[in-house]
Amino acid sequence: MSLRAAGFSYRASDTNRPCTPCADRLIDKRAAAERGSEPKPEARAMNIAEAIRIALQSLWVNKLRSVLTLLGVVIGVAAVIAVVTFVSGINDYVAEKIFNLGADVFLIFKVSPAVTNVDHFLEAEKRKDLTMEDYQAVADACRHCVLVAASTRNETGHVKYNEQSISDTIVRGVTPGMATILDIDLSSGRMLNQTDLDNRSPVAVVGADIVDHLMAGTDPLGKEIRVDGWTYQVIGVGTKKGTTLGQSADNYVMIPMTASLKQYGAHNNSLRIAGKADSAGVPLNEAVDEARAALRARRHDLLGGDDSFDIETNASLLGIWTGFSQTFFIATIGIAAISLVVGGIVIMNIMLVSVTERTREIGIRKALGARRDDVLLQFLIESVTLALAGGVLGVLLGVAIALTVTLLIGMPSSIKLWAVAAGLIVSASVGVFFGVYPARKAAKLDPIVALRFET
Repeated sequence: MSLRAAGFSYRASDTNRPCTPCADRLIDKRAAAERGSEPKPEARAMNIAEAIRIALQSLWVNKLRSVLTLLGVVIGVAAVIAVVTFVSGINDYVAEKIFNLGADVFLIFKVSPAVTNVDHFLEAEKRKDLTMEDYQAVADACRHCVLVAASTRNETGHVKYNEQSISDTIVRGVTPGMATILDIDLSSGRMLNQTDLDNRSPVAVVGADIVDHLMAGTDPLGKEIRVDGWTYQVIGVGTKKGTTLGQSADNYVMIPMTASLKQYGAHNNSLRIAGKADSAGVPLNEAVDEARAALRARRHDLLGGDDSFDIETNASLLGIWTGFSQTFFIATIGIAAISLVVGGIVIMNIMLVSVTERTREIGIRKALGARRDDVLLQFLIESVTLALAGGVLGVLLGVAIALTVTLLIGMPSSIKLWAVAAGLIVSASVGVFFGVYPARKAAKLDPIVALRFET
């Protein structure tokens, strides 16, 4: 930076005679040093403000160089902010919309839907299906359960009413208590009951999408629909739930478990068994233990061997998801750290260039009484200001990316203030760490040699 940009003006006949208010402040500072007193706090604050102004002025004057200088810091901070925003939003969304069974509920699967080990998945596929007899064994043995239910699930159902049809409908075969565990409420009609189960009644409870797409403008109760070619009478309509990760939660049909097994067969149609304990904590653990013991005995699992089934709770499912999201977050932090280091090195190089360009200015400042600490502080503040500017731009870019993706594809996001603060603190730390060397180099310059320097 030239002397004029730094706040100095001079004549060719007298290059050592500063004529600006900035120089007057430095003369006052030299006089204070000669008297053996420290500069007043007001003067110190003025010097800090001047250093910040010079740094911002340098950014504005050299726009292309500024963009290249701050690019690494901007990318690093933006990546952190965007990932934290996505991960936090998805974690909240998963807890609220997906794994929302309740803290007192456990589920038993042939293979857990949250399995993360390929070998475990392949081995688990060889297990025997869970049957109605397994369900009955759990219901009889679980003394700490207030409710035990079972369900099957077919995700490729085809539902037709008159000439209208809808595909990819989830067809659930359920026992009466499953609606309570799944927290399914009705907007009209009644829920499936034990009589429907015992008689294999061809009746169904449908989701709001079935009514909206196939029976708009008519009362669906009592109407007959065809589910994969079989006729069922609508006896209830579920309350509208909306979408989950872009997929409708209202495109379903619930029929009695016995009717489902009659239509689709028991082969390769393993049940999901659900239990609701008295409460969370110890009662839930005892209920899980009772269910596990009953199933191990029923399925003749070897003593000391692995279970031939998987048991999950809301906490365990959330724990698996949280572990996955944390791994993703840590990987992104590593990539962002590399970007921040590169950005810091670029800032250090630019500050070294700035020290070279302003060698005569440094010499004049020292000749007028500026101490090493004053010069060190000035260049350190400029480095931190550069890095903070990149941090602010990175925060804005990260938030903008998160909000844009949320608008385009519906991915949930949640902006965390601690992440914004962390991004700014990290960027400032990068400025301090990589600005120390250029600042020390400037502070150690000999004033006589600096005044003789020609750029």
